[in-house]
Formats: sequence, C-alpha cells, structure tokens
Amino acid sequence: MTEETSSGPSTDHPYWPRNLSLPSYVPNDRSMTEILVFLFSVSGGLLLGTWALTGRKVAGGRLSAARRLALCWFTVCGFIHGVIEGWFALFYSAIASDQSFLSQLWKEYSKGDSRYIIADNFTVCMETVTACLWGPFSLWLVLAFLYNQPYRYVLQLIISLGQLYGVVLYFYTEHRDDYIHSEYGHPIYFWFYFVFMNVLWIVIPFVLIVDAWCQLSTVQALSDRAMSQSSKRKAN
Repeated sequence: MTEETSSGPSTDHPYWPRNLSLPSYVPNDRSMTEILVFLFSVSGGLLLGTWALTGRKVAGGRLSAARRLALCWFTVCGFIHGVIEGWFALFYSAIASDQSFLSQLWKEYSKGDSRYIIADNFTVCMETVTACLWGPFSLWLVLAFLYNQPYRYVLQLIISLGQLYGVVLYFYTEHRDDYIHSEYGHPIYFWFYFVFMNVLWIVIPFVLIVDAWCQLSTVQALSDRAMSQSSKRKAN
C-alpha cells in the first residue's frame, strides 16, 4: 500500500512535497557517503573486471576499446537493474520502514524523487519491468558478445530501446507533475540524483541504438547484395 499526501504539513522526513504523510518512515542510520561509496565502488569494480575480461581474445577475435566500454556499461546495468532495482521491485512496500542496506539506498535516492518512498504506481511498474527484463538481458548481451553470437546486436537494440523508453517516461511523468517530488534545483538531490544519474540512460542507450542500427543495416545490405547477385547468376 502506498503512502498518501496529507493536507497538513509534515517535516518528520526529508522528502518532497513537504506535506507527504509517511507514518511508517524510519530515518537511515547510514550516511549518504557510505551509500554512495558502496554504489560507486561496486560499479567501479564491475567496470574494471569487465574491462579486464573483455581484453582477452574472445570467440570473434579481439574486441575494440569502444565495444569493451559498451560491455562494461551493460555489466553495470545488469547489477543496477537486477540487484538494486530488483530490490525495489520486491520490497517497495516496506522500504520506508526497512533498514536493510539497499532499502536505505532507496530512501537516500528518494530525496531526489519521492515517488520511490511512496511506491508510486508508475515507478513500481517501470522498475519491475526493468529488473525482470533489462537486468538479465544486459548480462545475456555481455555473454553474447564474448561468444560472438549472431543475435548480439539485436539484444543491444532491444535493451537500449527499452532503457531509453523507460527513462523518457520517467522524466516526462515527473515533468507533468511539475517536479513536486524533489527539491527543485537542489545540487545533489535534484541535479545529481534525479537528473544526472538518470540522463545517463538517455545518452548512452541512444548511442548504442545508433550503433546497433548501423551494424544491423550493414549486415542487411550485405545480405541483400548477396541475394541479388545469386538471383542474377540463376537468371543467367
């Protein structure tokens, strides 16, 4: 069950709007620094590990630096979508009162978007889809490139389109709500948490969509050319 907004002011929590009613809310006992260090340390470790792994010769030969960076991105996506967002998808109804580390991470992030602390319907649905699909698919894509599977760019296109679509809806729904779920303009909670940490899932997926489009278009052009030459030979 989601928390409701009351008519009277409430200041026993750090979330916006300030009249948000959160009777079950328990403040974090871990600092913002601890939470961010955990997030960026794990992400950084996964980046370094994937970079090292993809530097070896794989089934299709050696990968370019740009391709290795893309696989680093998808590895981190697998962690964030599958573990962090997966936690929210499972325990969204208890996060306000729960003191588990990942629940505290979500309570910290909710300072930039309180839709998470109130388990807003759109947010719950979006994060559940993201955790169930784009998390596992991201790790599948990494393996697909390591083993040179022919469907690897199809996966890249599907995942990146899904990510881009989800984040566009995420921003647009909040825009229509007039950014009431955050302290508008706050350098950390609004610009870093809400804007920067999400706009990455617009910029990078867009680049990867263009990349997949070019790769698949090139292959289709080669296939069409081969079929055309084959038809001409048969006609002769």
